[in-house]
Formats: sequence, C-alpha cells, structure tokens
Amino acid sequence: MARRRRDRTEQSTTVLPDSARSRTYRHLRHPFPPLEIFSEDEVANVHETAMAVLEELGLKILLPEARRMLSSNGAIVDESSNMVRIGRDMVEDALQAAPRSIRLRAANADRELLFEPGALLFSAGAGCPNVTDLERGRRPGSLKDFEEAIKLQQSFDVIHKFSPSAEPQDVPANIRHYAMIRAQLLNGDKSMFVYSRGRGQVEESFELIRLGLDLSEDDFVDGVWAATIVNTNSPRQIDVAMAEGIIDFARAGQLCVMTPFCLAGAMAPITVAGALVLQHAEALGCIVLSQLARRGAPVAYGGFASNVDMKSGAPAFGTPEQIRMSLGSGQLARHVGLPWRSSAASAANVADMQAAGETHMSLWGALMANATVVLHAAGWLEGGLTFGYEKFINDIEALQTIAELCRPVEAEGESLAWEAIKEVEPGGHFFAAEQTMKRYRDEFYPPFVADLRNHGTWLEAGGRTSTERALEIWKRVLDAHRRPQYANAAEDRIAGYIAERVASGGSPPAGT
Repeated sequence: MARRRRDRTEQSTTVLPDSARSRTYRHLRHPFPPLEIFSEDEVANVHETAMAVLEELGLKILLPEARRMLSSNGAIVDESSNMVRIGRDMVEDALQAAPRSIRLRAANADRELLFEPGALLFSAGAGCPNVTDLERGRRPGSLKDFEEAIKLQQSFDVIHKFSPSAEPQDVPANIRHYAMIRAQLLNGDKSMFVYSRGRGQVEESFELIRLGLDLSEDDFVDGVWAATIVNTNSPRQIDVAMAEGIIDFARAGQLCVMTPFCLAGAMAPITVAGALVLQHAEALGCIVLSQLARRGAPVAYGGFASNVDMKSGAPAFGTPEQIRMSLGSGQLARHVGLPWRSSAASAANVADMQAAGETHMSLWGALMANATVVLHAAGWLEGGLTFGYEKFINDIEALQTIAELCRPVEAEGESLAWEAIKEVEPGGHFFAAEQTMKRYRDEFYPPFVADLRNHGTWLEAGGRTSTERALEIWKRVLDAHRRPQYANAAEDRIAGYIAERVASGGSPPAGT
C-alpha cells in the first residue's frame, strides 16, 4: 500500500537584520539576458567538432554494462581497449528525449523548484575534505562539520539545494552515506544530494530518503528528490562508479548532472574553444548513456571548466578564461536545449580579498552565462580542498545581492518620485522627504555582513574585518537553527534501517 506524504511545515530561516523587506529568495529567475563569446557559426563548429570526437575518437568507458548498453543501441565498441564511439544519431535522439524542465522535490513543498533554462539556483561549496574557521582552525572534515554545513545551508533561502560541503572523514566510507543522508533529513527540508560512490550506496541512499520522507515508490519517481554530480575523468574517460551512477540515477528518475572536469592546459586542451569541445563531447556522451538507461531521465548539462596555473599546475579560478568558458558553456547548453550547471570557485587559501575576488568573478561569469544552477557558490576555498565557515557567510552576502537583482524594478507611479522631487528645494536633501520616510525601512537591501559605518565609528566598535564579523554570524545562525517539524518522525523511520545496515557491514564504495 502506497505511503502518503505528510503535510510539510515551513521552517524559519536565519537570524537577519531588522527589516520588513522580504528575504525569500526561493524562486529566482535570471534578471539579464545571456552574454555570448561565440557567433552562432562558432557554436556550431564547437558542437560539430565534439560530435567528431565522439564518432571518430570515442570515450573510454570502464563499466562493461555501460558498454553493452551503448553497443546494443548502435555504438561501436572495442572491448580490448574499452573505447566506445558514439554516432551523432544517438546523441540527437538522447537530446530529444531529455527533459527541458525538471521538478526538484523537497520535504518542504514550498522549497520545490523548477530546474529549467531561465531559472537561477545556488548551491554551496561541495566535496571538501577539510574545513576551516577562525576559532577551530583548518582540520579534516568530520560528521559534526558536515552537519553544521547542512544547518548553515538550510538557514539561508538563497542556497536552494543541499551540497556535501564537508566530507565526514571520521565516519568509515562503507557507512558514511547513511550519516550524510540522515544529516540532510534531520537538519533541513531542501532538495537533497547523493554521492555516486557505488551501486549499493546509491540504492540505500534512495531507500533512506523514501523512508525518511514517508514516500511511496510512486511518490519517489514523481519528480527529483535527489541529485548527483558525475565527473568524467577528463580527457575522455568514464570510470565504473560514475557510469553506474548515470545508469542508477536514470533508472530511479533522479537528477544526474553530467560534469566533465576540464582544466585547460592539464586535463583539457589549452585553448578555450578546445577545452569546450572536450567538455561538450564528454557531457553529451554521458547524456546518451542516461537516456539509454531510461528514456526521459532527468539530466543536466554540466560545465566545470577553467584553466591551470602554468607555473605550478594548480587549478585557477575567477580567471578571464573561466569566465569565457562559462559564457561558452551557456551557449552550448542553449544550443542543445538543456538546463545546465556552472560553478563559482576560488583557489585562495584563506577568506581574503583573493578569495572574494575569484568567487565574485566566477559567479558573475555564471550569472551572465545564465547557468541554471551555480555550484560551489558559498564557502569554497583552495580549489575545493576546504570549506570555510566565514567565507560561506561572506559569499551569502554576494548571493543575496544577486538575488535582489532578480526583483523587478518599478518605473511608474510613486516610484518615479514626482512628488518627492517637487517637495525638496534645490540644494536640499531627501532624508526627510515624505517618500523617504514612507520607504526607508525596507527600500534598500540591508547587508548583514558588510559594515557601512565611517572609519571612526567602525574603529570604536572594534575595527573588525568582514571575516571576523562573519565568525559571529555563523555562530548565531547555528545557535538559532532548529530541526524541521517532520525530523523526529523521519528519525524514527530511518533508525532501524541504518542500525541494521551498519551491523551488516554497510556498503563499500565502488572499487573497494
């Protein structure tokens, strides 16, 4: 008998400055038309070259099941080398089958979102093995850190879906997925993330979500309850875990974001166009596999493209090349008609001016490219090696500033300020104007990290930097966090399942 979803009660958000201004940033749409770096002919050239890569050079796919699926549908497979050449007819059929609009479900129905071209979603920094904050320093990620990161993500509307910001390394890999799903279920009510680290772990994670949210099998396939990121091993290789993830998420009707890891000069050609050719070919090859696993499966085109520092070989972010690759990725995603993922990122080691500058530049690149979702948009440091608590808070300020740009601007009636202009004498000021007095409390966005006082007043108040102010903010946010009302019931439903699986040894990651 199918279980029924219980009513969801909305959870309050973070501690914010006093203001009547709405801070609900749940359903954003891009405020600006996309910018372009390529002409239509050049976009077509990149696409056609990527098709030639798939047809003539192929992808190395390490999962035998995936090779069989592709071979039985027309791909040319060389089993001695694991190379698979995919024809453009297969690509075109997959693109025709893939959905353009995807319903992202959440425990709180008011947090459900449409993942589609034109939508703008933000997700926090993900996949970080370390964390850092001013009080506790830099350290390997723990389960406590993971739970705190989920609580921080839950507390701000401008973060639309959960990300695994801190890797809980104090939990063994064979049972870590239980702890990560449990933390998301009990500490928030947003769209969830599941790692593709092996067939058993994916299946068990899905079952935990069904149990925790009291979903029937039909409920679970009615929209997307969980998303994953599939990174190809650029250049031109898909490993076992990633191929299994593509197939398993497709068959379960859950979202797989196909994201080649193309750093120009290292895992990708050194030119912007060449790196995008490789990215496009790999992403399309993954999309073909997903649509063979289940026609109409929810997928997203992904781009994580930047360059490396040619002196050290280290990844570089916020660079002109990353911005250009974001703009080009947007053009390619629109060329094939799919929603797509981009990234805001930083290679900085601490939450300083470099970190802010790199994140803001890459963020604007994704914004002007009209990315559907921007990953790593808050808290990412060291090219993903560390999640920073203070950086997360400062990045939220930037994201909320962009979210404010999504609001329509009035240009009629009282907003034109005819009466106010008439009221104030030449050389006067508008501080006491009737319109100002009526609107001053919530006309402007009130920053919650930035300190707008003059130098003397700022110095008298302690002269703290934005990083130091962010320390106090994230501590208050964590203190104010409360579990969603459904969490206790969810905990009861999943406790026995987790205990049983842990006692039986869990499920090892793929390849172990």
